[in-house]
Amino acid sequence: MLVWVGLFNEYSMESMKGGAAPARIGNLFWLAAAILAADQLTKVLITSQMTLGQSIPVIADFMHFTLVRNTGMAFGILSRADIPFKTALVTLLSGGAMVAVGYYALKAPPSERLTRGGLACILGGALGNITDRLRLGYVVDFIDVFYRDTHWPAFNIADSCICIGVGLLLLDGFRRPEPTTKAEISAPIGAGQGES
Repeated sequence: MLVWVGLFNEYSMESMKGGAAPARIGNLFWLAAAILAADQLTKVLITSQMTLGQSIPVIADFMHFTLVRNTGMAFGILSRADIPFKTALVTLLSGGAMVAVGYYALKAPPSERLTRGGLACILGGALGNITDRLRLGYVVDFIDVFYRDTHWPAFNIADSCICIGVGLLLLDGFRRPEPTTKAEISAPIGAGQGES
């Protein structure tokens, strides 16, 4: 959290000279903060009302709230691995990724709204899960989606926002026009078209 506040403060102080820059950064900050708050609020509500392993049907035969502890990464990756200092390692990796995403979000041009929104979603989700790791030593997961006996690994609001953010980045990447080469830019109009 301190890293995020530091990045935000450094960039916003640097950009106070510009007009729209502080507002753009503020929007990123507020979106990430709203995701963090929603994630932590849902986790507090779930952990205060449920016991570990308890499952409550939400949509019959499709989705339950099932309280689990995830000591690994997103969607339970590495949760069953017995690695020394796993919590510290996973927190360090997540923190490094969060700093990189925060930096990229601050440097993305204002015209790239999908990119900036996607990065804010990823950042907010990463903050939610890192908050759990630092506070509890594990991440609280509770959304259990399944079909018959096939269950997707349990996840939470933070994981959902990270996936939405990645989806927005992909969508933005698909929407962008192909970059033009320097040769196409510098060639005069009609060059190479032979004369009639």
